[in-house]
Amino acid sequence: MVEVPVKIYVSKLLKKAREAARLTALLSTEIKDRTLRTVADGIAEQEEAILDANEADVKNVGKTLAGEANKDRVKEAVERVRMTPDTIKGLVDTLRRIADLPDPVGEVTWLSQRPNGMQVSRVRAPIGVVAVISEFGPAVMNQSVALLLKSGNVCVYRPGTEWTHTTAWLAELWRKTANEMGVPPGGITIIERPEKEAAIELFRQPKVVDAVIPKGGPGLRKAVMEQSRVPVLSHDGGINVLYLDADTDLPLAQNLVVNAKVQDHKAVNALDTLLVHQNVARPLLPALVRRLLEEFKVEVRGCPKTVALIGSQSFSSYKSLQAVTEEDWSQQFLSAHLAVKVVMSLDEALDHLADHAPVQTAAIATRDYATAMRFSREADAAAVMINASTRLHDGEELGSGQEIGVSTMRTHARGPIALEQLTCEKAVVMGTGQLRHPHPVPVTYEDAIMLKRPS
Repeated sequence: MVEVPVKIYVSKLLKKAREAARLTALLSTEIKDRTLRTVADGIAEQEEAILDANEADVKNVGKTLAGEANKDRVKEAVERVRMTPDTIKGLVDTLRRIADLPDPVGEVTWLSQRPNGMQVSRVRAPIGVVAVISEFGPAVMNQSVALLLKSGNVCVYRPGTEWTHTTAWLAELWRKTANEMGVPPGGITIIERPEKEAAIELFRQPKVVDAVIPKGGPGLRKAVMEQSRVPVLSHDGGINVLYLDADTDLPLAQNLVVNAKVQDHKAVNALDTLLVHQNVARPLLPALVRRLLEEFKVEVRGCPKTVALIGSQSFSSYKSLQAVTEEDWSQQFLSAHLAVKVVMSLDEALDHLADHAPVQTAAIATRDYATAMRFSREADAAAVMINASTRLHDGEELGSGQEIGVSTMRTHARGPIALEQLTCEKAVVMGTGQLRHPHPVPVTYEDAIMLKRPS
């Protein structure tokens, strides 16, 4: 059997998705929530079948890396793909939490009465067809499809290629459930072709795709940002920076650093750069760097002042402090690496943020209210955290619910992209015959016409 060319395959699916957009936007909250809960129940009931499908993916990863000499790399790759009963529970809990969230579609965000009697409002509406290009596994797939369905959007999802069997199983469950619940065909579209061209086609179709969301590493994000003909809704990019002010509580500062870097160093909001005011560098940095290196196995890269301050002392149980490179300052590490810089002032810290944009999270540890307020005004970032960990820059932690990603861009929305940010706003005007003046028809003639109309 001859395989359909990728471009034709994707175009056919996108056409069907476009046709489904209008009906998907009109789905009731009841249908959307029932769909999410039914899928959650199906995942919980079929846990064993999903784990069996996942085991096939794990074996494929093992075969792919059979000749790899670095056993740690093989182990890490296998563990990344492997699912457990706890993973399944996480999938189920995510769907049920999203189902419990309020439906943003139709929400009136602003209402005003004009002097001429018109009632003007702004109402949330779905964006339309949203493509998600992912290098991640079932957790991201489940969350993305659920959030887009709940917000009335058509989801076109291209999953990570390492989870072929797992995502195929979940895709069939989503399609079957959506069909039974009344979601229009194409309302949930899964791209199951693994070719890179399939992903590329999704961000080159502005007539059928309204927005695209890349979910993956720096390479994917860079490719989408540079080549997309479709608006990019979020991309999880940008560095996370913590500035320790001259007037800071040292124990609090140390806790913030450890939590922001160590709690989950692979997270997109994990700390990348630590800026330390010179007045607190000497009492804080030596002990903090030692703890990061020895206790938490973080590779610390310091500026010349940091290196001079720490000196040539070695850390026997791990590595010594490394010299930072210029590229490190703009690096979103997503790993156990941290760049440290001693700065002379708040001004230098703010200049550093501006020079190494985009910044996803800018945090400050300080006891000075004026300093905190100035930092919140001048730090150009998707979120500013005052005396709080960068790891809290997350939709659920900030009270907006599950998020599909984080945006550092200035258009549409900045920060967590949750249900509300997966909608746009349209103006809805209620009138009683109001006209824009001067009206082209003379008033006397208009009155004459009105007199001739039957009562």
